[in-house]
Amino acid sequence: MQRRPDTVAPANSVRCAQFPRCTRRRADRTVADAVDGEWIQPNSRRELRWASSQSFDGATVTTPVVVFHGNKPGPRLCLTAAVHGDEINGIEIIRRVLNDLRPAEMSGSVIAVPIVNYLGYARGSRYLPDRRDLNRFFPGSRTGSSASRIAHSFFHDIAKHCHALVDFHTGSFDRSNLPQVRGDLRVPAVLEFTRGFGATAVLHSPGSRGMLRRAVSEVGIPAVTFEVGSPMRLEPGEIDVGVQAMHTLLHKLGMTRSFRMWSEPQATFYAAKWVRADAGGMLFTTVKLGDRVREGQRLGKVVDPLANTERAILSPVRGRVLGMALNQIVLPGFAAFHVGVEADEQTMIESAEANEAASIGAEDEDADESRIEPAQDDEDVER
Repeated sequence: MQRRPDTVAPANSVRCAQFPRCTRRRADRTVADAVDGEWIQPNSRRELRWASSQSFDGATVTTPVVVFHGNKPGPRLCLTAAVHGDEINGIEIIRRVLNDLRPAEMSGSVIAVPIVNYLGYARGSRYLPDRRDLNRFFPGSRTGSSASRIAHSFFHDIAKHCHALVDFHTGSFDRSNLPQVRGDLRVPAVLEFTRGFGATAVLHSPGSRGMLRRAVSEVGIPAVTFEVGSPMRLEPGEIDVGVQAMHTLLHKLGMTRSFRMWSEPQATFYAAKWVRADAGGMLFTTVKLGDRVREGQRLGKVVDPLANTERAILSPVRGRVLGMALNQIVLPGFAAFHVGVEADEQTMIESAEANEAASIGAEDEDADESRIEPAQDDEDVER
């Protein structure tokens, strides 16, 4: 969309036309009108509506885009959540962070989309109604599937107009993740970006093709996935960690003056190992998220209730528990624990790059289990 010739941009303004699929709110209702030439003034908060798709009856589906535009120039930070509709911790993290912002005291802008996959969220489902995973279709296509069209709209109308992006997720399919930031640490801008999250653990992960943060990173915008807890539940402790990390990031980016102290240094992992059950039965875990474990340590057990037998699950490496399955019924090969590997940075970079090159074209669950795997995103794992 082109700016109208007679429109004069106020100093330090953010233009609504950067989001051409957004609409304005008037009198508490959505108005589907053009916003070409309208500007978001400095020192203001605005709620726009992104028209993401249509429902089965042809009605337009919209979701809020909240913009906090500071009083001084600075970066545009995009915060997204619920790309998977059943992952709700990030929605609450964004809400709390926005409630703490004061545009008069800010530099730059925060552009927040708390619910990207509204069709999935409304159904309590990870997926879109056609069972497609939206986080496998970015940057999308204007003429592709429903998922691809939604991804194309979001990527081109919103994400590409930001200077950095944080995409909130949780574990999938009855798994929980320690609060952690994931990104391609081979990209200097991404590596530097991850250092702004305080003591939050960082995991090197190039990401699967079609992920939002990978697509955004590939166009030169540093982007990360922020994993926080479990799906389909709100977890106050994990949410508190996410809020603290975001306030730390905003301070590091020079957007706010407030700063939160951390009690420990940041841990960075360049590789991880999925530890799988070798037998079917009932899984009982004996470690907690964040625990440091040694090689050969017992992580849990699988109990066969019919044969009345137990089989221990042992850690093959020394490291830290970054993700784990909740106690449940499992099959042989079920990914039960995700252990970040402790080693020096250069060794792990070389190992991760070698393993990635060796596994090109293969899914991570088919990888050679005798070696340490390059860290993959939780949503790559199947039951």
